[in-house]
Amino acid sequence: MTVQETLANVEKALEEIRPFLLSDGGNIKLLSIEDTTVKVQLEGACIGCSVNQMTLKNGVEATIKKYAPQIEKVVNVD
Repeated sequence: MTVQETLANVEKALEEIRPFLLSDGGNIKLLSIEDTTVKVQLEGACIGCSVNQMTLKNGVEATIKKYAPQIEKVVNVD
């Protein structure tokens, strides 16, 4: 898979999860993809949310891996 295909697939995954974040007053922004790691920034209500790490792992990372299986982890950058 090319870098552009990976980027497109990660964006598709974020579009799938974004409505759930928006409904809770949050959002997510893609910062970069470095090798097999996706760096994102949680925004809005997601910043102070006590379950944001669970959302990141179980929601965001799982959805990204569905679209781009070569991704190994997703990290939030404050």
